[in-house]
Amino acid sequence: MFPERFSNLPAYAFPRLRSLLDAHAPGGEVLHMTIGEPKHEFPRWIVDIIAENADGFGNYPVNEGMPELLVAITDWIERRYGVTLDPQANVMALNGTREGLYNAMMALCPETKSGQPKVLIPNPFYQVYMVAALSVGAEPVFLHATRDTGYLPDFNTLSPDELNRVAVAYLCSPGNPQGAVASRAYWADLIGLAEKYDFKIFADECYCEIYRDVPPVGALEVARDLGADPERVLSFHSLSKRSNLPGLRSGFVAGGPESIKRMKQLRNYAGSPLPMPLQHAAARVWADEEHVRENRRLYGEKYLIADEIMGDVPGYLGPEAGFFLWLPVKNGEEAALRLWRKTGVRVLPGAYLSREAGGVNPGQNYIRVAMVAPKNEMAQGLILLRDCLY
Repeated sequence: MFPERFSNLPAYAFPRLRSLLDAHAPGGEVLHMTIGEPKHEFPRWIVDIIAENADGFGNYPVNEGMPELLVAITDWIERRYGVTLDPQANVMALNGTREGLYNAMMALCPETKSGQPKVLIPNPFYQVYMVAALSVGAEPVFLHATRDTGYLPDFNTLSPDELNRVAVAYLCSPGNPQGAVASRAYWADLIGLAEKYDFKIFADECYCEIYRDVPPVGALEVARDLGADPERVLSFHSLSKRSNLPGLRSGFVAGGPESIKRMKQLRNYAGSPLPMPLQHAAARVWADEEHVRENRRLYGEKYLIADEIMGDVPGYLGPEAGFFLWLPVKNGEEAALRLWRKTGVRVLPGAYLSREAGGVNPGQNYIRVAMVAPKNEMAQGLILLRDCLY
């Protein structure tokens, strides 16, 4: 029998979108601006690395990540954030970060914390956060991330009684879908709350290498500078956005040795390690920065294109980082359907990425637009969108 706690789950965003749009004919050539699947070139030399190590497909992979991959990851962390970690004790390779964001909850959330534990989730949010919380019997608490809060959740709105029940707080920075970046002060405030009320922070930082000007500060470096408990923060990263390799399914989690130990133990029973040829490729990709700089340059051009086309739209705010536009409309579903029927451009209603809490769905009057298509195609889509909806 399907567990009762899952009975109220909404349909996943993209099946909902198909139900909304696919019964209607597109009004022009179809242009997909929905899913955040990078389309820039990935480093083609990884094909040779995979081929050179193809015999590894005949062996079971190293569960937590081969030593060369873990060293490449910790070297990248030191280059990017100035934080020195032990490759064996502080890092585990992931088969994509979705696995880690889910299994971290399974491995680390206590069964009780002053009663039923609470899990804090920014709203809108990556849907795995909510399902992970429900899977361990915790109570998801949705904190609206709106223009008034800088598109980041305000954790200080919670009472001491509520905070005493918090076991985990998820935070995505740079944010999906709004592109907001948590400042050093913001991270410090959240880490201070976590230290005071003894909860963990799961920092989803998968978009950290796509930004306009200043590299986003990382949760691990702020925690180190504050002298926080080493087990306080777990940071999740991926090659999907950084290196345009969503199909490689290579990510990692970094954190305190006890947390990583418990996640490795769970992985022995419920995880799926990355095949060895792909681990060899991932090690090289984490070690290379040239393709990352080129990727960021291309997104920088797209930010400028979006600002030029959408700059006069009321309420438009270009993202600080990431590759989504979060555009205000009167009603997200109505706007997405109208755009599809009039132009053939597909976008995602914001309400599909958020939940109603306190009688409000903060995504209701937004659409999310992915800037992953080639520049000319993206510009064409934004012009059609602007002229149709505004």
